[in-house]
Amino acid sequence: MKRGEKTLVGQIDPAVLAYTAGEDMQLDRVLVEVDCIGTAAHVTMLSEMPLPTPLFTSVEKDQVIAALVEIIRDHRRGHFEIQAADQDVHLAVERTLTKRLGDLGKRVHTGRSRNDQVAVDLRLFAKEQLLLLLRETADFAKVLLTFAEQHKEVPMAGRTHLQPAMPSTLGLWASAHAESLLDDLELLQEAYRQNDRSPLGSAAGYGVPLPIDRARTSDLLGFARPIHNVLYASMARGRCENIILMVLSQIMLSVGRLAEDMILYVMPEFGYFRLPSAYCTGSSIMPQKQNPDVFELTRARSSDVLSCALRVSGILKGLPGGYQRDLQETKAPFMEGLRLTYDTVKVLQPLMSSLEVNESALRAGCIAEIFATDRALELVADGVPFRDAYDRVKAEPDALEGRDPVMAAMQKQHEGAPGGLDFAALRKRAESTIDFVNRETVCYHEKISMLLGVGYPVLEK
Repeated sequence: MKRGEKTLVGQIDPAVLAYTAGEDMQLDRVLVEVDCIGTAAHVTMLSEMPLPTPLFTSVEKDQVIAALVEIIRDHRRGHFEIQAADQDVHLAVERTLTKRLGDLGKRVHTGRSRNDQVAVDLRLFAKEQLLLLLRETADFAKVLLTFAEQHKEVPMAGRTHLQPAMPSTLGLWASAHAESLLDDLELLQEAYRQNDRSPLGSAAGYGVPLPIDRARTSDLLGFARPIHNVLYASMARGRCENIILMVLSQIMLSVGRLAEDMILYVMPEFGYFRLPSAYCTGSSIMPQKQNPDVFELTRARSSDVLSCALRVSGILKGLPGGYQRDLQETKAPFMEGLRLTYDTVKVLQPLMSSLEVNESALRAGCIAEIFATDRALELVADGVPFRDAYDRVKAEPDALEGRDPVMAAMQKQHEGAPGGLDFAALRKRAESTIDFVNRETVCYHEKISMLLGVGYPVLEK
């Protein structure tokens, strides 16, 4: 039998070590900072625990936190390494603390497991990422609303089954996509609230025989509250990620539909819009090509994010209660889904802001037949039963010629119709999300600054 490689948790066969570590050494690089923050909160709580002999004195606690801040600084400089024997970020940080502080580093894991450690790391990571995504999505909704308001009286044929249907406006089209994102923001805020609960102190899922204070660590880390049941805190790993990914999938479905519209409408056969050349890619063989690659990749990546959600759901399906190593495999799709969604929403903003509108092509698309329903309803207003009006209009298509699409669209004044769009109310929804992000960001940074004893995120006194 091969001699195993020595780690903090025993001698492990090198092949087993590599297989079980998986992608963690690479993925955990983005968790170094939050792992140090979670450890700072845990050590602070341990230093306050009522024991005859304190685990950490106030001075020792400050030494550990100062060392954790230095690890964060080293990581930001690219000087912190997760080694194969570490397996993950948690043991890498503990190894480094032990190397620098001796026995103090050996005490930091008292009363916790890597189960609750990784769970709190992922929730802190998600908190930061969700705040960034909430802001970018709200900003993108505002871009679409600005575009819609600027073009609220530009004609556009409304379509069903992709066929010309009724007179509409570019303002209605763009604000429809914006409102879809505004609804997604409500879902994303709820996902944020689901995430805003601390699992720290649940250890392996069954608590510890020490007088730990889980509410204290939750508050130190800026969470709204702890997850109450320690077994559920362990089982919530993966579940929270799945909730977030499902919401991310909805955002990507929203922008994917916008992307599909754009791919159609920039075709020469439509010519409704022209994309700035800086936001297109060319062909290696055809000099004239300006391809809508951003929109095509948006359409594809909406499927990628959905697949991330399905991967996590598939892992969770049928798992028994308590921690299972299967949950390690939820980390990669979770991080991938967050990254893809954020990158997509961010890149679409300048593209849509720079879009050139071809009003003459839009007007030309408003062919006479789109006025058929309006004409039928005019007859209804004169007392003709609707089905008789329907048949009469269908029999007299020539009577629809010469109508103005803008006038026809803007006559629809009821709520949400082309002439009844409340841009101020829609914009207010986006602004309320940005206000929420600002409040949460300030609160979180203040909490972590107090915990670390330095200004966060800049790490200056």
